[in-house]
Amino acid sequence: MSEAIREPLRADMFDPVCPSNLSPIRFGDKWAGMIIRCLEGGPRRFSELRVPLRGITAKVLTRSLRTLERDGLINRTEYETPLRRVTYALTPLGRSMLVPMEAACAWTAANWEELLDAREASTDLNRTG
Repeated sequence: MSEAIREPLRADMFDPVCPSNLSPIRFGDKWAGMIIRCLEGGPRRFSELRVPLRGITAKVLTRSLRTLERDGLINRTEYETPLRRVTYALTPLGRSMLVPMEAACAWTAANWEELLDAREASTDLNRTG
């Protein structure tokens, strides 16, 4: 089966201070939303996903991928020839998650300062209390 050549995922795809870490709105586990974003442009191999998700361990990435597959958001496809390889791709249900995720990202960006202030106040409160 021939695959279209896609741009490699950028290592800096997710900024360390990106609103995705600040957003109180979660889509699955901590990594699920970022995995879905990585698959937005087409199927990817496990090793490709590790590039922008450099903070995730192989064990946690595997667990997140299995959960997304169980929930019907991604498909796992195994190819036996010529060399064994596995790719992950969004299902139509998974692709439909992109719309609410975009809304959550826009909301987080619009409320960035308030979210940062609340986190900082909570951290200060925990240190003194």
